[in-house]
Amino acid sequence: MSDKVLNVLFLCTGNSARSILGEAILNRDGAGRFRAYSAGSNPTGKVNPWAIHTLETLGYPVEGYRSKSWNEFENGPEFDLIFTVCDSAAAETCPVWPGHPTSAHWGIPDPAAVEGSDAEKAAAFLDAFRMLKRRIDLMLALPMASLEEFALREKLQAIGREADQA
Repeated sequence: MSDKVLNVLFLCTGNSARSILGEAILNRDGAGRFRAYSAGSNPTGKVNPWAIHTLETLGYPVEGYRSKSWNEFENGPEFDLIFTVCDSAAAETCPVWPGHPTSAHWGIPDPAAVEGSDAEKAAAFLDAFRMLKRRIDLMLALPMASLEEFALREKLQAIGREADQA
C-alpha cells in the first residue's frame, strides 16, 4: 500500500444503516487518507432515519447519503479496501466484490432489524456505530503504507473478529 488516498467500500445488503454509518465515520475520521463509499446488494432505496439521527447526534455530516446498488461502482472508482458489514449470524446475503481489493468481513448486527421503542432503536444504532467506530479507529492506527497485502488482510480480518472483545 502506498501513501495515496485509499478508496474504501462498505457493503451490506440494504445499504440503509451499517454501511452508511461506516462510510460516514471513515470519511470524517480518515479524511485525507481514505475516501469511503457504501453500497448494497439489494438496496432498500432509502437511508434509515435512525442512521441519520445517530450520525447527526454524534456530530457527523448527514448530507448526501443515499441507499444505492453496488452495481453503481462496476466502472469505478477502483477500490483498495472492501468491508462487508452484514451480520452473517443473521443469515443475511452478503455481496461478493469482484476484483482484487483487500477485503475483510466486519459483521455488525443489523440495527434496522430491531423492533421496539424509540429508545431501543436508538440504542441499537448507537451500538452499531460504536462497533464500526472502534474497528475504523483500529484500522486508522495501522501503518497502511508499510503493510504488504497479505499482512493487511490478516490485520483487517482480526479487527473484525476482535475489536469488540476489548
